[in-house]
Amino acid sequence: MVSIATVKRTFYVLGVRRGRARLISLCAAVMTLCGAARDLHAQADSSQPEKKKETIVVTGVYEPVPLAEVDRPITLIDVRANELLSKSLADFLRLDPSVDVAERGANGTEADISMRGGTFEQTLVLLDGLRMNDLQTGHHDVDLPVPLDAVSRIEVLHGSGSTLYGSDAVGGVINFITEPPRVSELRLRAGFGNFGVNQQSATWSLVAGRFAEQLSFARDFSTGFMPDRDYRSLDFSSLTDFSTALGATQIILASTDRPFGANQFYGDYDSWERLRTWFAAVNQHLGKSTEASFAFRRRTDLFVLLRDNPEYFENRHALESYQAALRRRQELKENVRLFYGAEGYSDGIHSTNLGDHTRGRVAAYAALDVRALGRFSFNLGAREEVYRSVRGQFSPSLSASYWLDPHWKLRGSASHAFRVPSLTDLYYHDPANLGSPNLRPERAWNTEAGVDWNGLGGWQGGLTLFERRERDVIDYARPSAADPWQATNIDRLRFHGVETSLRAPAFRRQQIELSYTALRGYHEPTPGIDSRYAFEYAVNSGTLSWQTSLPRGIYARSRVGLLERYGNRTYGVWDVYLARSLGRVHPFVQLTNLTNTAYEEIQGVAMPGRAVVAGAEVGVFSRRK
Repeated sequence: MVSIATVKRTFYVLGVRRGRARLISLCAAVMTLCGAARDLHAQADSSQPEKKKETIVVTGVYEPVPLAEVDRPITLIDVRANELLSKSLADFLRLDPSVDVAERGANGTEADISMRGGTFEQTLVLLDGLRMNDLQTGHHDVDLPVPLDAVSRIEVLHGSGSTLYGSDAVGGVINFITEPPRVSELRLRAGFGNFGVNQQSATWSLVAGRFAEQLSFARDFSTGFMPDRDYRSLDFSSLTDFSTALGATQIILASTDRPFGANQFYGDYDSWERLRTWFAAVNQHLGKSTEASFAFRRRTDLFVLLRDNPEYFENRHALESYQAALRRRQELKENVRLFYGAEGYSDGIHSTNLGDHTRGRVAAYAALDVRALGRFSFNLGAREEVYRSVRGQFSPSLSASYWLDPHWKLRGSASHAFRVPSLTDLYYHDPANLGSPNLRPERAWNTEAGVDWNGLGGWQGGLTLFERRERDVIDYARPSAADPWQATNIDRLRFHGVETSLRAPAFRRQQIELSYTALRGYHEPTPGIDSRYAFEYAVNSGTLSWQTSLPRGIYARSRVGLLERYGNRTYGVWDVYLARSLGRVHPFVQLTNLTNTAYEEIQGVAMPGRAVVAGAEVGVFSRRK
């Protein structure tokens, strides 16, 4: 495995220096490497074998590429083809054992997402490449403003991604992706289950030439599996796609309203919370080489510590976020490309607890990408992000892969990542939690090496070894249970681990997938001091999933997940989903926690026992263009 010292020396030789001039130095180095890249390309055999239809990914790369050609470990989860085989987006994420889903509420009401031992604040969440992490707190990052039916697939980048995406991409990046509808149709769905679950959704799609529109609505209601754990979610989205002589255009309009009982969420209190979000975004292609995007999000958060006595303590937060980006692609030679661009962000909050704050930042990046499909690839990139209130952060990265033959590929990467403290880290205060205005940004180096195998007959496998070294990790600590949690910086943390996966076709259109992630952390907790988040990572996590297509259009998926957290016992959860795809009426049954396991994904927050949701989706009409 490549050492941190070697990586640092490599970037030093390329002329990387501290300060804002570092990005200019890297660009010069990139141009110097172009001549060598052309020589490498000239040596590559330009003749390529005929390719089958390939899966294209957009996360962790600067332009869409086949999944088999990426240099980093990426998991792709098909949501649209399996949307009746899940209750929520959090259920799909559990198919990847490197993604630690720590839910507080059922059906994705509130969930913390962490990867590779990072805290929940160290995972970046995107919607079509647009940032969903906000200025207030990472607790609400998975609170997407679009319904489940609007998401086509999920792409998960394992490891740091700050060179591409900036702050928060320390442990990994999760990108929820929408796509234009393929047919004009109207679909209605309803489901009912125990704990008072009552669900309805509707999706209307129109496809007319180069224009496509999809409207989605979803309502999810539950009286709760225990007192003060009820929830009511309303989601609406409009996805518009069209093409003109200027280029392709995508417009997203969405809103969500989610009140829920928060018993035990933030301590031993019968709390209540309501989140409301409004989101608008536009992405415009300007010819073949330029892309521009703009997004606006407003979120309000009403939190009541004691539901039966709201006057005792309550918080009201209102956040507004703007983001804009301009990206360019320049082809220097066939299969040799230079990517560069600039991004700007502005966040503001008005809060009864945190006060009034704004944070603005700009970023510039450049990357050289060289690839000969089926033979080798190489990417060198860097990003400089400058804040008004925080020292600028420089994030270089280097990745490469090499095909030994058509079935085996070696890959490796080294990259730097960072996270700027949230306003909750800095200023929050209540009887149980205290922020600290003197916190420093988190910094980390990530190195990894792996091998991918694509065998005959659909067999696939992968192995990745990784290490992450962190400085100034933000955590909450306290001397005793009688004291409040205090935000603080941990000087050094080190994690190393292994990720493995094997996908095997089985008899009669069945597929079995076994995935396992093991992680070890190195840091001795301070004697007499309790840590809240940094030492709650998953030491061992494994997933065995089985999916099949049965006669009469019936398809099914079973998932068994085993998880062991640091210092806690191992527990397992077994879920089974059944649905029928033929005809206009598609019945489904969702069976979760079949073994009725008593477990906590977040310490002190009980999770539901055995649950059943059953219903049907009706295709009112469907017309292909």
